[in-house]
Amino acid sequence: MRAGSIGGLILIIWLVLGGVAAYERGYFSDTSNTSCAEFGTIAVTTLAGPLNWVGVNPKIKCDIPEPSK
Repeated sequence: MRAGSIGGLILIIWLVLGGVAAYERGYFSDTSNTSCAEFGTIAVTTLAGPLNWVGVNPKIKCDIPEPSK
């Protein structure tokens, strides 16, 4: 039971550090043109956690087709 709580604490710290890295890169700026790629980049940066400070710079590209008229 103790290992589960330690693992949970490590996971929370990992994600918080990923959020800090995304904030430092300016991904949370208030822009009106939020896209799929921007959301994906924020998500993978947060999931990468402390790896962001050792050179990992994840980026996501996604092209969503425009609806037909």
